[in-house]
Amino acid sequence: MEKKSYSVTEAKIKLQQFCAYQDRCHKEVVEKLQQMNMIPAAIDVIVSELIQDNFLNEERFAKSFARGKFRIKKWGRLRIVRELKLRDISKYNIDTALKEIDETEYLKTLDDLAKKRNASIKETNPFKRKKKIADYLFYRGWEAHLVYEKINELVK
Repeated sequence: MEKKSYSVTEAKIKLQQFCAYQDRCHKEVVEKLQQMNMIPAAIDVIVSELIQDNFLNEERFAKSFARGKFRIKKWGRLRIVRELKLRDISKYNIDTALKEIDETEYLKTLDDLAKKRNASIKETNPFKRKKKIADYLFYRGWEAHLVYEKINELVK
């Protein structure tokens, strides 16, 4: 089956819609253009025009990504940072994005997650119980010192 070929204008319109639907990072946009069989020169032109027209903004993407993953998926800072790095987001934008997370809300979410997980575990051995809670929170990207502090508070 033959792939459709796009002119630069068609591709730009398609990518404007792609970016308007939800914030995207540069890497996603470039990958999308490569899937559309665009040549590297055309990709550079389209990406720079999307940036100029404010369809593509890496800082805005990083902030909304951090807010969303924290509020909806209850991810900790480490997981958010790891996922942003996978998307080639700069350290400056990652730091800016992490400022979007309110510290008291962050600690309250950790507390809620730990209590909920603790209540759902049937294990009676306190060491195994602590490990299960810790593994769950580490997978979600919460910092070790916060996790251990919370576990020791919950499981005696």
